[in-house]
Amino acid sequence: MRDCLNIGASGQRAYSGVMDTVASNIANAQTASSSINSTYRGRHPVFAPLYRSALADGFTADPSAEAGAGVQVLGIVESDAPLQPRYEPHHPLADADGYFYYPNVNVVEEMADMMSASRSFQINVQIVEAAKTLAQRVLALGQ
Repeated sequence: MRDCLNIGASGQRAYSGVMDTVASNIANAQTASSSINSTYRGRHPVFAPLYRSALADGFTADPSAEAGAGVQVLGIVESDAPLQPRYEPHHPLADADGYFYYPNVNVVEEMADMMSASRSFQINVQIVEAAKTLAQRVLALGQ
C-alpha cells in the first residue's frame, strides 16, 4: 500500500517539475537577445527511477537495487537545438552584423509537453486516490 502512495507521490513531484520547466520555456520563448551566449535556451528535465531501498536514503537512484519505487527528476538540461537568428539591422538588440537571437523553444512542442505532463500528473493523483480508497475499505473490513 505504501509503495502505491510513494510511486504516485513521486510521479506528482516529477511531473510538477516538468510543468515548471515547460512554463519557463513558454514564458521565455519570445525573449530576444543581442548575443548567442545570453539567449535563453530551452530546458528539459531528466528522469531517473527511484528504487525501494533508496527511499530511506533520501530519494537517490541506485541502479544495483531491487524493483522500482517511483521516479525522480535528476536535473534540468539545456537544449542544444540551434537558436533562431533574425536579421534586422535596425532592431535595438541587433549586434554589429545586424542580427539578434530568439530562444530555441518551439511553443507547439512545449504545449504538447504541457498537456502530456498535466495528464501524467492527473494519473498519479488517481493512483494516490485509489490507494487511499483501498486503505479506507480495508480499515472498514475490521469494523
